[in-house]
Amino acid sequence: MKTKEEVENLEKLIGQLQGLHSEISQLAKKSPNDGLNLFKLKLVNKVLESGNGILTGRYRPFDDFNQFEQDALPTNSDVTMILTQYMEQAERFRSDNVQNHDYEWRYVVNGAPSNIQARAPTRVGAEKK
Repeated sequence: MKTKEEVENLEKLIGQLQGLHSEISQLAKKSPNDGLNLFKLKLVNKVLESGNGILTGRYRPFDDFNQFEQDALPTNSDVTMILTQYMEQAERFRSDNVQNHDYEWRYVVNGAPSNIQARAPTRVGAEKK
């Protein structure tokens, strides 16, 4: 990552993905084959669009998927599955961009540990860029 803004955008994406996943996975447990309503679908697509801008290259979950079609409402379980993939890749990207520095985990910005604190990585042994 090159800027503090990129770190903030990643953290925002992770929070939004987790929130959507939590809500929609509850719907999927009750009615997995029901279609997601248009309001929720627009929110999901907005977060996926943001994710596609942040998770590029090898972090992009699917090369041929951008967002859900509004004409054919996806099922709750379809949305849950896609959100899970985006969450996994967002965490892999985050884990690849944090480093232990002075006994604290910090985001790496412009190739060096920054003053932005981070959680410990959860994806150990990931490839480095």
